[in-house]
Amino acid sequence: MAKEQKKEKKQKPDLQAQEVEEVIEEKLTPRLLEKYRKEIVPLMMKKFNYKNVMQVPRLEMISVNSGVGAATQDPKVLDTVVREMTIITGQKPAITRAKKSISNFKLREGVAIGCRVTLRGERMYEFLDRLINLAIPRVRDFRGVPDKSFDGRGNYTLGIKEQIIFPEIDVDKVERIFGMDITIVTTARTDEEAMELLKGFGVPFRKPETEAA
Repeated sequence: MAKEQKKEKKQKPDLQAQEVEEVIEEKLTPRLLEKYRKEIVPLMMKKFNYKNVMQVPRLEMISVNSGVGAATQDPKVLDTVVREMTIITGQKPAITRAKKSISNFKLREGVAIGCRVTLRGERMYEFLDRLINLAIPRVRDFRGVPDKSFDGRGNYTLGIKEQIIFPEIDVDKVERIFGMDITIVTTARTDEEAMELLKGFGVPFRKPETEAA
C-alpha cells in the first residue's frame, strides 16, 4: 500500500506540470494565428483551389513607420514618438535619418526625421489583433478601411492619423499627436488573395455602398 501511495504522489506532480504546460502553450499562441490555422487556411484552399497548404498566403511582417518633420527643429519631439510607438508595438523603433540634404526644408543629411518598427512572428499577430479589434474601431466616424490601398503585390498600407486610438496610450499624458503608416506584408501573389486573407483576420474593409455615399 505504501508503495502504491508513493507512485500516486509521483504521478500527481507530473499531471500538474502537463496541465501547466498546456495552459502556457495556449496563452502563448496568438489568437489570430490560431484563427489562421483553423479557419482561414481551409477557407482559402477551398476558394482559390490551392493544392498544397504551403500555397495559402500568410502574413510575413508588419511595418509601422512614422515621419516626424518637427524633429529637425526639436529632437525631443522624436523621443516622445519613439516612446509611444514602443508602447503601441511592444518593440523599440529604429530611428530613420535623412538620406540627403534639402535646403528648402532646412534638412541636413543624417538628421533623424522619424522612426519605424518591423514586427514578425507572435508580436505581429498580437499587434494586428489589437489594431483590428481595439484601435481602428475608435477612429472618429469610422466606416471601414479603404480597399484600394494594395500595392499590386499583395501588400496593404493603412494610414493612421492619431496614435491615441490605441488603448495603450494615456490621452491625458500625450504631449503631441502624430500619425503613422502601417504596412501589412503578405506572401499573396495577387491583391485579391491578400484581401481575402485580411478579411479572414477581420480587417473591416469599407463597403462599396458606404464608399459611394
